Amino acid sequence: MTESMMMCAILLPALCGSVALVLPKGGQGALALLATLANLLICLWMFGHEVLLSLPWAGFGMLFELRLYHFSAFILAAAAGFALLVSLYSLHFMARRSHTNQFYAYLLISLGMVNGAVLADNLILMLFFWEGLLCTIFGFIVIGSGESFRSAIKAFVLIGVSDILMMVGIGMTGFLAGTMTISRIHLSPDSALAGAAFLLLVIGATSKAGSMPFHSWIPDAAVDAPLPFMALMPAALEKLLGIYFLSRITLDLFALSPASWLSPLLMTLGVVTILLAVMMALIQKDYKRLLSYHAISQVGYMILGIGTAVPVGIVGGIFHMINHAMYKSCLFLTSGSVEAQTGTTDLKKLGGMGMRMPITFICFIIAAAAISGVPPFNGFFSKELIYDGALERHWIFYAGALAGSFLTAASFLKLGHAVFLGKAEDEASFSLVREAPLSMLIPMVTIAGGCVLFGVANRLPLDTLIVPIIGPQLAAGHHFGGFPQNRFLVFMTMLVLFAAWINHLYGVRKSGTGVGASDHIHYSPLLHPVYERAERRLFDPYDLGMKVVQGFSRLAWWIDRANDWLFNVMAVRTAQFCSRSLSALHNGSYATYMAWVAIGLILMGLYLNV
Repeated sequence: MTESMMMCAILLPALCGSVALVLPKGGQGALALLATLANLLICLWMFGHEVLLSLPWAGFGMLFELRLYHFSAFILAAAAGFALLVSLYSLHFMARRSHTNQFYAYLLISLGMVNGAVLADNLILMLFFWEGLLCTIFGFIVIGSGESFRSAIKAFVLIGVSDILMMVGIGMTGFLAGTMTISRIHLSPDSALAGAAFLLLVIGATSKAGSMPFHSWIPDAAVDAPLPFMALMPAALEKLLGIYFLSRITLDLFALSPASWLSPLLMTLGVVTILLAVMMALIQKDYKRLLSYHAISQVGYMILGIGTAVPVGIVGGIFHMINHAMYKSCLFLTSGSVEAQTGTTDLKKLGGMGMRMPITFICFIIAAAAISGVPPFNGFFSKELIYDGALERHWIFYAGALAGSFLTAASFLKLGHAVFLGKAEDEASFSLVREAPLSMLIPMVTIAGGCVLFGVANRLPLDTLIVPIIGPQLAAGHHFGGFPQNRFLVFMTMLVLFAAWINHLYGVRKSGTGVGASDHIHYSPLLHPVYERAERRLFDPYDLGMKVVQGFSRLAWWIDRANDWLFNVMAVRTAQFCSRSLSALHNGSYATYMAWVAIGLILMGLYLNV
């Protein structure tokens, strides 16, 4: 029975997505809602079961292997819940938009691909579902507005490059282990070849989660792609899938230890992602684009926690994964509500939405407090666990993560002030704005409630969902739930949040507006030149890569032109010159020919005498 349910979790959403392509506009949303509800019920039914399914597949001795256990069941249930809520939200948001059949098709097929990748117990099979998700992401972005095709190409190239590297890592891992069955692979990353395989797999996992350096498609997609896509994929499903696979790599496939040189490398990637992305988030003037940079930055905390390779950090990283999926989805949904009711997400134009959209405002406050690490919301507790693990390894990683929290809090104070508390640029244009409809409010309120529940009752998710993932041996002797025992960490967090508040008040007083609260940082003598280059995309790996490609293209063009000139112009002119010269010598005159004979005889005589 459970084996059939595993197959249903993969096939049901994918088949319903195919049907959505041909349904009339009114039925597509209803089908998506019913399909995601059925998928959620299936995933909840499977929770608590452990099953291995192995069937012959594709010849060459390959197997179609699925594995259901605690971690995979947890991810399946979480993904199903977010898909259901986003489907409900989309009923109103997508009602007046085009390409709804493609939108709901991509939503459902993406869910099926995520379920398949999570359940796959074979690296080749997992790769099949992994790449299927790349195709749906491309389709999601293409149906957007503005420069959606360019953004889709950018996403396809960046994710595709990271996936190619992961493919190489999968091949190396299979070679070292002698099998592609994930549950049977147990390697040490100490050797050079195993370390290279580990890094290549990590590139694929972290890139799927949205980490640097394969991240820059996300801010572009935030502007061009349909808003529910951002709430579902970069905010939730991609984080769940990417961090799930990263956890499998470090806990199961390679068993990363604190003594390994790869641990500080992962932690460094985490801190760099935190700081660089949140610094870009701080200066954004668009609601969705600001959130997109935070979707990148928060991945850094997860990578940092898991990279510590100590139990408290790993638990914190995985807990932060589900917490982030909640509060970031909620934040994107609030931006969609504001956009649906006002027609804009430009922070310079918005203002005063707190009075006109009070429920959306409350949901924003909860989610923004959670991502900023304010107690008693869920983000506070997962961050404290990550801080604890980072400080156990080295204070520099803790300091970097804490600096990221300061900038996170500062940017959300700016965002909340600009959108909900400040004055609009043209208040008359927003005089008729009212609260979002119920179908959009229910998902926001539900997720915001989860942020409160997973904070106040954090022992519930930690003890029942997160801690069992690392196993009893690693968890033994460690304290995870409840209020953090390290009072120094709590004090430092409160100090950083207070500093962010003071910084915001100073910024507002200096600029006179909420949207300008970060201008004193943006235009500071030290950072402004860096920001200016970043805004011109001089640090964007995609644009840098495109410049290299364009340089090679120009070089190839000049080589091709030179080749054409050499063979089509120079060779022809040389042949014509030689032909004319020979024609001049062979002019049909008897005297000329006798002269050539005489010259020939003279040369022969000279040669023979020599």
